[in-house]
Amino acid sequence: MNALPEVGDEVEDAGRRAILTDIRKGVYLLRSGPSEWPAPDPEELRVTRTRAQRIADGE
Repeated sequence: MNALPEVGDEVEDAGRRAILTDIRKGVYLLRSGPSEWPAPDPEELRVTRTRAQRIADGE
């Protein structure tokens, strides 16, 4: 089993790249531009870059 993503990680959700912005009552919230949506299944999210990697890249 993969570890679940953490807030600030860049993830891929069904082919869309997004940032995990918050976890509220077990609901993983993703954002890409002005759009925000709940992840249907957090275990299906694939981390493309961790928050630490994004910070090191200057984002």
